[in-house]
Amino acid sequence: MNFSFFFKKNLLIGSKHCIKVLDTRNYHTSLPLLISYSNPRMSTESEVKPVVENGSEAISNVVAEQATQQDSILDNIDLTQYKVQEEGSASILYQPDNVFYNPIQQYNRDLSILSINAWNEIYATERIEKKLKKLSNRKPADLENGSNKKQKLGSNESGEQNEKVITQETQGDVVTKTKEQEEEEIKKVELRPFANILEALSASGLRAIRYGKEIPLAEKVVANDLSKEAVESINMNIEYNKLTGKVVGNEGDAINYMHNNTNKFHVVDLDPYGTAAPFIDSAINSIKDDGLLLVTCTDLGVLAGNGYPEKCFALYGGTNVWNDATHESALRLVLGMISRTAAKYKKYIEPQLSLSIDFYVRLFIRVRTSPIKVKELASETMITYLCSGCSSTHNQYLGKVVENPNGKTKQNNKKYGLAKGPPIGSNCPFCNYINHVTGPMWGGNLHNHEFIDKVLELQSKADDKIYKTLPRIKGMLTMAKQELQGHDTSFYFKTTTLSSILRCQAPPIEKLASALGNLGYESSLTHAMAACIKTNAPMEVVWFVGKKWCLADETFKMDRLKETTAGYRIMNNEEIGKNINLSEIMKEKNVYDEYK
Repeated sequence: MNFSFFFKKNLLIGSKHCIKVLDTRNYHTSLPLLISYSNPRMSTESEVKPVVENGSEAISNVVAEQATQQDSILDNIDLTQYKVQEEGSASILYQPDNVFYNPIQQYNRDLSILSINAWNEIYATERIEKKLKKLSNRKPADLENGSNKKQKLGSNESGEQNEKVITQETQGDVVTKTKEQEEEEIKKVELRPFANILEALSASGLRAIRYGKEIPLAEKVVANDLSKEAVESINMNIEYNKLTGKVVGNEGDAINYMHNNTNKFHVVDLDPYGTAAPFIDSAINSIKDDGLLLVTCTDLGVLAGNGYPEKCFALYGGTNVWNDATHESALRLVLGMISRTAAKYKKYIEPQLSLSIDFYVRLFIRVRTSPIKVKELASETMITYLCSGCSSTHNQYLGKVVENPNGKTKQNNKKYGLAKGPPIGSNCPFCNYINHVTGPMWGGNLHNHEFIDKVLELQSKADDKIYKTLPRIKGMLTMAKQELQGHDTSFYFKTTTLSSILRCQAPPIEKLASALGNLGYESSLTHAMAACIKTNAPMEVVWFVGKKWCLADETFKMDRLKETTAGYRIMNNEEIGKNINLSEIMKEKNVYDEYK
């Protein structure tokens, strides 16, 4: 067999110890095969020839075996007994009496695909930039220390001196590359399919098949399920969608599979019915450094309800904030549980997108290894004091981080310690009702604006015939990006809750936001609930504005409030807003308006 002729039919990618052959003939997908050899220095045709011949023969056997399997599955079933469910670019065969398809979750799947594509691009771009930076910082000595590599100056056709030219000598062959050519090679390598994706609880396999079809940088997708019947259906639909080799069905317990799998995944997707808590340890250990973890929890009766605080604590290590912002606290409880789990393995999390959607929460999280960043976990974890009368909240962080002026290295440039507290006493300072303790939960940011921008960029270019939920994705992500974030931002609340406590007309969100803005504070809406407002103003300022709103309302009557109610106590609490100088604020505003 002629060695050069073999290269024309196949792509051969060389490495130190193996050659990866990708068959490029007209099959449904490329079939990878690793061919190892014991002598990495062998280079002559006679030495390589038997290995290549064996590899070619093995590829033929794999193709024949898969063709036989396809015949045995698709040819041995009566397709008239099946219906076809189409979603995105995937088509799923199913029997009418055994259907497992949830059309409401198409939004989840559309968003997940766009988000994984966004992460893939960000991840690849970061790797390219890192390698280009390393290339630009490379010195001649670095190359001379390498095996058979030299660096020397070349010149172009006009005689002008080029940037550094890399000359690599191997077995008598000389390959000369300019710096620009090396940069192009780096980009080509990093932008080819690389992502290994795991859908740990696959069920119908629709999501995994869509991942295989609609994520260009996906190299392999594993669709795992405990049910033998489900995996058989998954394998049938993999072949029906011509994804054999790229999408693989696996029958097994998700926890055991993730724990025992030696090949880590770039992306792990957990979408169970109920809580994802039991799967987090294994998922954290099965994901590559800087990988993307997708988590769904549908048990909002526990996460966002008030009936099972003991179960919420058992599953998520905290209790929820039972007021208007219960869905935000649900997000923070799940993030808190994941962050503490990751910390046990010297890993920390960076929430990219955290959404409360319909009957579930959906989180997109980057998982990175850094023992130093793990030290900041206490300063990103909080408990919240919740008033049982007026629903006011006060956050208490469990740790603090300060800059170390004497620190000279990355390891000691920060000091870690305990936070001061509590921020309030056992009774609410506004209505004197009892305060309850909730949490602990995640107190850091819920979203990454760069990530959201990339998802919205892909959303704007996506085909609305494939992604049916694009308008909703744009609306929710735009709202999420505009949400206030930071340690000084409180939980959101409804203006109607304000009015129900004070027994007055509900202030329009625009007027409430304007009043807070005039006092020097910011406000925003939230994706989690309509007609709610988030602000970095303290609760004292919120109640101060509420009191002023009531007094300006001609329909407001104090006799509607009973003396024992929270509203009555707030309206008669002279300490609220005592340190707010309205005349000074108005004076500054008038000066600003005149200047403007």
